[in-house]
Amino acid sequence: MAKLTDKVALVTGASRGIGKAIAIRLAHEGAKVVVTATTQQGAQATAQAIQEMGGQADARAVDISDEASVAAVVSEVLKTHGTIDILVNNAGITRDNLLVRMSADDWRSVIDVNLSGTFYCIKAVAKNMMRKRTGKIINITSVVGQIGNAGQANYSAAKAGLIGMTKSVAKELAGRNVQVNCVAPGYIQTDMTADLPDGAKEKLLEAIPAGKMGDPEDVAGVVAFLASSDADYITGQVINADGGMVM
Repeated sequence: MAKLTDKVALVTGASRGIGKAIAIRLAHEGAKVVVTATTQQGAQATAQAIQEMGGQADARAVDISDEASVAAVVSEVLKTHGTIDILVNNAGITRDNLLVRMSADDWRSVIDVNLSGTFYCIKAVAKNMMRKRTGKIINITSVVGQIGNAGQANYSAAKAGLIGMTKSVAKELAGRNVQVNCVAPGYIQTDMTADLPDGAKEKLLEAIPAGKMGDPEDVAGVVAFLASSDADYITGQVINADGGMVM
């Protein structure tokens, strides 16, 4: 039997890549998935893929850097489905540059989406979970939030901030039986990594003991585990899906 049958999952940034793989995996496990993206078209494409495989999904456009937009979408989902059992905060952007060349706008936009957006989503969903005394919150951070990366001071800071926020919120919600955890992907084959030059890819592979990049499904599998009852006694943790890179 699917482990997430009758659960309602909200996944941000799910139009492609890791977010899309997570949404599809949760649906495969039986969850009703609310797919969100910056555009209705992007969210609908993933929702349609889920529906075509026999799963249940609907789509919502949301700007997670805007608290009012997040609150409105969460309110709509609660009215439609009555609950949100699983929240996966995956949405994120990059604006890479060396720190001395990075504009204040590029700094703020990455922090606003990757870190503040997650704060808005958790805040909007947490009261419902606390009231029910059950829930799963899974934040997608990154290995660069643990080890840093030249040219990504903004992204690394946001992802490191997610780890600190995860541990703090996990402590706040543990008494209400709400588990809050992070998944830290390493280098995953997505649209972003596909554009890397061959020399850069070779250098990356040298730093990965497994000798290969991961697939979005590798991350989705960890998320599905954390979203299930199998992980009821796990909270405040960072689980790396990185082929041993951080090790």
